[in-house]
Amino acid sequence: MNTEYKDRNLITIFTKGDIFSKLSFIFCGLTNIRYGQVIKGSIFLLLEILYIVFMAVKGGTLLHDLSTLGENLQGMAYNESLGIYEMQQGDNSMLILLYGVMAIVITAAFIALWNFSIRSGENARKNKETGHHVNNFIQDVKSLTNENIRFLLLSIPVAGLSIFTVTPLIYMILMAFTNYDSEHQPPGNLFDWVGIENFKTLLATGDRLASTFWPVLGWTLVWGFFATFTCYFGGMILAMIINSKGIKFKKFWRTIFVFTMAIPSFISLRVVATMLGERGIFNVLLQQWGFTSSALPFLSNATWARVSVIVVNFWIGVPVTMLMVSGILMNIPGELYESARIDGAGPFTMFRKITFPYMWFVTTPYLISNLISNFNNFNTIFFLTGGEPHTLTYYKGAGKTDLLVTWLYKLTKDSNDYNLASTIGIIIFVISAVFTLISFSRSNAMKNEEGFQ
Repeated sequence: MNTEYKDRNLITIFTKGDIFSKLSFIFCGLTNIRYGQVIKGSIFLLLEILYIVFMAVKGGTLLHDLSTLGENLQGMAYNESLGIYEMQQGDNSMLILLYGVMAIVITAAFIALWNFSIRSGENARKNKETGHHVNNFIQDVKSLTNENIRFLLLSIPVAGLSIFTVTPLIYMILMAFTNYDSEHQPPGNLFDWVGIENFKTLLATGDRLASTFWPVLGWTLVWGFFATFTCYFGGMILAMIINSKGIKFKKFWRTIFVFTMAIPSFISLRVVATMLGERGIFNVLLQQWGFTSSALPFLSNATWARVSVIVVNFWIGVPVTMLMVSGILMNIPGELYESARIDGAGPFTMFRKITFPYMWFVTTPYLISNLISNFNNFNTIFFLTGGEPHTLTYYKGAGKTDLLVTWLYKLTKDSNDYNLASTIGIIIFVISAVFTLISFSRSNAMKNEEGFQ
């Protein structure tokens, strides 16, 4: 009998269940009520009624308005009784989109509740027919602190995730398929659905937007690569130097680098930006010492600025990698090095055959996550260069050091092109997700979970 009920899905529950199982697809909780769980079944039924009332009173209208994003414009209308023109409130596409997304999320939550109620009823029917105990409402509540505690612990995070993460995420994604830009600002104006036009415009080769997107994407990839691997190898070399035999005061040197991490990075970046300016301390000293007759364009020339942000990021990021690699070096078995020395291996050979493979195996997940975070490293670019230097060939204020994430910020803050910003956000997510899945699935950290050999 247990085999009959094992791994039943909704189809088998409907086809092999009794009449109450079939009716529970329409009336939530009916099977629970039939087999003794009256309070539990009544709660399911009450929630279904509340959802139906919500959809009949408000939800249906919200979903219908979502298909149009509003039809009535705000404007002046003549009031015949008063003989004057009055401001007539129109639709607000932004609120219509938000409320429509909320209706979708509520509908998805009800579908999950509907599915749970059917399975709960089937479980009650199975226990009744096999002679097992059917919990009453009090026992179900007590089980939330025992065998079903996972439901209690996950309920609040899932609710918070749905409200504060899923709903805004869906809202942002849908915005990429509208023309919500500087020329379509509610409530004075409405925006509408445009399908994938934003993606076509952004990725087309001849449009000015595309002429900005592709160079910015290229620089984002270059920046992510150098920002990640300069800090990684620099921190590795620094950690090996500090941990090598013959170096005194190892704790002192580590402490010095830890102190540099105690200063908030945005403060360091703003100070360095001032120091690299035309009248900053670096240019003043270089001119006074006779190395140059004029100020060097550390932040005003595209090439100089890009090199500068990579170097400054190296200075800020090396201590983190140094500390991480120091911990790894201390855990490499000393017997490996002793065996290598007996076999006549030199320092470079030991690094190439033992140290680096071991560190690469352990730090692969860190490297992948760090590379993705550098693709979206807003702080370094924004606080150091602000995306400058600007160029007239780029679209609406994008600069030569702008990453996709800083350009996205400018599109929302400065030009109100929310549709383009949402489109770029989706593209960033797709690139990051695809790269992470492919690189991690192909790494030894994933293929050989048992450990380094």
